[in-house]
Amino acid sequence: MKISIIIPILNESEIISKLISNLLMISDSIENLEEIIVVDGGSIDGSQQIVTTIAKKYSVAIQLIPSKKGRAKQLNAGAAMAKGTILYFLHADSLPPKKYDRYIIEKVNNGNLAGCFRMKFDSNHWWLRFLGWMTKFNNKICRGGDQSQFITTTLFKQINGYDESYIVYEDNEFVDRLYAIQQFIVIPKHVVTSARRYKEIGVWRLQYYFLNIHIRRWLGASSEDLHQYYKKKII
Repeated sequence: MKISIIIPILNESEIISKLISNLLMISDSIENLEEIIVVDGGSIDGSQQIVTTIAKKYSVAIQLIPSKKGRAKQLNAGAAMAKGTILYFLHADSLPPKKYDRYIIEKVNNGNLAGCFRMKFDSNHWWLRFLGWMTKFNNKICRGGDQSQFITTTLFKQINGYDESYIVYEDNEFVDRLYAIQQFIVIPKHVVTSARRYKEIGVWRLQYYFLNIHIRRWLGASSEDLHQYYKKKII
């Protein structure tokens, strides 16, 4: 049983090399890793060249594949190329806990076919610490893509992967379907994710926008409605 790590990127030249190196360094065993697939959505900052260069340094297969822009599209593109029995979707600005590969494989071997880690931000802001604390609860309202997500390749295909009509909220929609079939577990170890968007936009302003997206979705807003709100307020 091996893991394919799938990382969607768009202009991540400042962090992608360090992330790949860290993923290999903190793994329990590189034998658990089938490959690392970096899915580029059209970077113009040299990210592709950085991935191509670092791929030559390691024995683990590191692939760079192009995709149309959009995280759901990029994640599906990576999954379509993956050879591993487990898919692990990771944001470029997040780092899983040490021995993450062992924890994931143990859960799958115990019959847990999908799940995530807990999460904490690289910030001491009390609200962001509170959001991280909330991820300990196994409830879909406490989920998000920053926590990273693992799923067996078989189950991923059975639920038809990510819904590409969602430009935003794709992680939540994906997880909603997993909770609907009662197939989700939270591993009690922490992914550390960057608070850079909160720093750029402001903690309370960005949190207000995210809350609005969740409420709009709950009230029946379409994926396009959510995208338009996101473009207007966040991008």
